[in-house]
Amino acid sequence: MHWTDIYDIAIELEDARPDEDIMKVRFTDLWKWVQDLPGFEDDPEKSSEKILEAIQMAWLDERD
Repeated sequence: MHWTDIYDIAIELEDARPDEDIMKVRFTDLWKWVQDLPGFEDDPEKSSEKILEAIQMAWLDERD
């Protein structure tokens, strides 16, 4: 997975952290959690606030 695989990341985050309050997650934590996902192999420096926000919103959609 790469930073641009937003929906795949959201699915994996929901599986890994189903009890997390998505709207209260700090981007610094989200950044680390994404990198800790199995199969994630992108450069940490390719992330941005815009990408993290998109992942957060996709994760929220995945939960609904």
